[in-house]
Amino acid sequence: MLYVICGFIFGGLIPYLARRIGKLISLSMGGILLKIWWPNHYMPWEKLKNNETYMRLWRRYMMRSLGWGIFTAAMTCLFALNFDTTFVWMYIVFLWILLLAVEVDKRFMLLPDILTLPLLILGFAYAAMQGYWLALTEPYFIGYAANSALGAATGFIIPLVASLFVVWKYPDAFGDGDIKLLTAIGAWVGFQVISYIILAACVFFAVNCLINKQRAGAFGPSIVYATLAVVIFHFAF
Repeated sequence: MLYVICGFIFGGLIPYLARRIGKLISLSMGGILLKIWWPNHYMPWEKLKNNETYMRLWRRYMMRSLGWGIFTAAMTCLFALNFDTTFVWMYIVFLWILLLAVEVDKRFMLLPDILTLPLLILGFAYAAMQGYWLALTEPYFIGYAANSALGAATGFIIPLVASLFVVWKYPDAFGDGDIKLLTAIGAWVGFQVISYIILAACVFFAVNCLINKQRAGAFGPSIVYATLAVVIFHFAF
């Protein structure tokens, strides 16, 4: 129950956090950390509630927050039930950063270092802790320090090499943020799994483009959904 409550609260805050990060995206990481919760001066509620446009946007924002809260609570519960309780909160933070990255990339077409760099560091830290505490008995897909380093390298090299073949026609096929996100995820899942995630992400992105009849868009959400799909498939089979 604690995981569900915490997941719902964080999920409900995802649109707010994404908006705050978007406003501060031009700052350095230190500036973002300092100002992300910095209070702003807002108009009085008495004036805002009489604004029809604002209230319509506010209702849409609340529904989006509710949807994120429900989805995040469900995914948090799934992770909590299937991962070793020794590191369960590290897995949950991994999940939460990924979900926040989806909202940020959708809104601003950018994946800032404030999300990808902590995710990478946390992945390396987890691999080191896992190797120390669980030795060779760990059955899950997340590897040890060497596997983590290879996974990060694979997550960096594959999209970098792939972009070299398509840059002449699609200069923004892989953005810097996308490569950094794949590098960070590779540090978590290891070199064997990250290849499947990259392939699945390309498939997800292609399907999304066909459905929405567009030739370009944010690639980050496809990376995140592919990661979650691979994780769920691993648990089920």
